[in-house]
Amino acid sequence: MYAERASRLTGAVVWTNTPTAPGTGRVLPDGCMDLLWYDGRLLVAGPDTRAHVTEGAPGPWAGVRFYPGAAPALLGVPAHELRDRRVDLTDLWPADRVRRLAARVNAAPDPASGLEEAALSRAAETDPPDPLLRRIVAALDAGRPVATTAGELSLSARQLHRRSLAAFGYGPKTLARVLRLQRALRLARAGTPLAETAARSGYADQAHLARDVRELAGAAPGELLGRRG
Repeated sequence: MYAERASRLTGAVVWTNTPTAPGTGRVLPDGCMDLLWYDGRLLVAGPDTRAHVTEGAPGPWAGVRFYPGAAPALLGVPAHELRDRRVDLTDLWPADRVRRLAARVNAAPDPASGLEEAALSRAAETDPPDPLLRRIVAALDAGRPVATTAGELSLSARQLHRRSLAAFGYGPKTLARVLRLQRALRLARAGTPLAETAARSGYADQAHLARDVRELAGAAPGELLGRRG
């Protein structure tokens, strides 16, 4: 069973997941990075370009999903170095530091709240993310073309690409595509017909939506949404 709530850390989400049956799961690209807890260990999920298929590991998981672009400053590593990867936090930070942090999380009333406190503590020690990153996300999530976004933010195409790689893990065109997929899924899950979903999300047509879903999510829209026909 999956559950989430808004975090006290701006833009972040705290979530828990306890698989109810063995089997694989599918984590879709969303432009975000996560700090994870599993079986007493701390891990980091980098930004995905395609669906990440999980193996249904038993036991509860917990995580803090950071707003796009926020995690690299907290973790001290550019996002593109973690693209499509899941790594132990000890791969990024000294082992003794991670052990102390894991002990704090494990001693918390629940791992999710422990992770949130750890994230809040780390955020208090670091400079806040560049406000420009939120403006990039907002513009691309509104469906604005990459060239238009760069011009409105007084960036060259190369500057926008470089900032995007470090903050989001991939270039602005890929980020725009991922954000468009998430817009479409929100509409479709709310019951919007797929043809209308495609039009409102910025796809050329329903076939374009279906192709993008298959490429990014590894499944047909009906399969992903649990619909027939």
